[in-house]
Amino acid sequence: MGMGRFVFVLLVFSCCSSSRFADAYDPMDPNGDITIDWDFQSLDVKAANTYTVMVSIHNRQLYRHIERPGWRLSWSWAGKEVIWDTRGAEATEQGDCSRVGGGSRPHCCQKRPVMVDLPPGTPFNQQVANCCRGGVLSSLSQNNLTSTAAFQMVVGEYAAARDGGSKEPEMPWGFDIGVPGYSCSNATKVPPTRSKVDRNRHVQVLLTWRVTCSYSQYREAGVQSCCVSLSTFYSSGIVPCPRCSCGCQGSPTSPQCVSGGEPAPPPPAGGGDDDDEPAAPLIRCSEHMCPIRVHWHVKVNYRRYWRVKVTVSNYNLVRNYSDWNLVLQHPNLRSLTQLFSFNYKPLVEYGTYNDTGMFWGIRYYNEMLLQDGNVQTEMILEKSEGEFTFSGGWAFPRRVYFDGHECVMPPADQYPALPNGAAATRGQSSLAAGACMVLLSFLALV
Repeated sequence: MGMGRFVFVLLVFSCCSSSRFADAYDPMDPNGDITIDWDFQSLDVKAANTYTVMVSIHNRQLYRHIERPGWRLSWSWAGKEVIWDTRGAEATEQGDCSRVGGGSRPHCCQKRPVMVDLPPGTPFNQQVANCCRGGVLSSLSQNNLTSTAAFQMVVGEYAAARDGGSKEPEMPWGFDIGVPGYSCSNATKVPPTRSKVDRNRHVQVLLTWRVTCSYSQYREAGVQSCCVSLSTFYSSGIVPCPRCSCGCQGSPTSPQCVSGGEPAPPPPAGGGDDDDEPAAPLIRCSEHMCPIRVHWHVKVNYRRYWRVKVTVSNYNLVRNYSDWNLVLQHPNLRSLTQLFSFNYKPLVEYGTYNDTGMFWGIRYYNEMLLQDGNVQTEMILEKSEGEFTFSGGWAFPRRVYFDGHECVMPPADQYPALPNGAAATRGQSSLAAGACMVLLSFLALV
């Protein structure tokens, strides 16, 4: 009996552990990560003991993007390296440069430098390609042209790698991209980056190091940031977001809130989108206390189609969400026929099967979700033969993500129920129709 109990506990522990680590793997974006390449453009080992490197940050995630205050890339030097000059980014601290002789002082002498992107409008002579967007990186699906950032450094006083006489610099370590939820690998040497300069010619850098950063919700501290509410045309009630989805009013972990009748306070002096740190959340008081609410409304039932309205409401009174995106998981998305006011891209496709889609705003129209505002869309979906039904919550999404964060769904037993006597499925209604035809035929014979 004791042995059986031990085996049972071991199985439960294994299942819980495996599910936790499996959740760090994102089935909706299995290959998504942030890749950092150090491309060596010059390497002077004889005279100046310096090298010039172009650092590129590539966001290869389909739907997660880096928003303000942006990335803050840091690492630890292997030796006594200093950054003499930089373009496209800057170090947050210069540090103690008294040990460096000569007339000019380096840009940064920190053992662990922290590099940040320059803001838009930086003078041209301080820029490089793909720089100067304030640390913001678009997701790969929304805009692959702004999903990359870059800056150039001139590094001196480097230590050669201890591999028997090699003159290559020793790799830095302890990389961190400075965004909650991400952890980075050590640098590894990869084949040098090649680029095309004209129709027939490619060039390559001297040396390339690569660092990979991945996201996990278990690494991101903090409370939930969004929730989902539901309603239908066949039910008069609305299933609200679960109570205290993102905290309870008055609790230490919940954001400060303002009641419905109170005006929003003015922004703090000097505050704004250019600050290094985002403003503390200030939201409209609600039962759910979430900055973002996503409402799914089953609007109309046609003979061959059905119509859904989705509304994303911003309860945050001090923040606009620029380049927002919404990810929905529903088995009928593969039959999406028409969409209004949003962009759309399937995320997970296995042959003809697709149950996950990404939605985002149209440029210059609704790409920004304003403070205390909302954006909305309607979609028309074709009914899948033998699968479509209004019963059992089938018409509602399985998962909802806003800006890469999973939203809190209502419990399944609270989903809007069909009225008494309504046909639950297409199969049941077809069966009823068939029974009526048989009855009519019998009456005609008698």
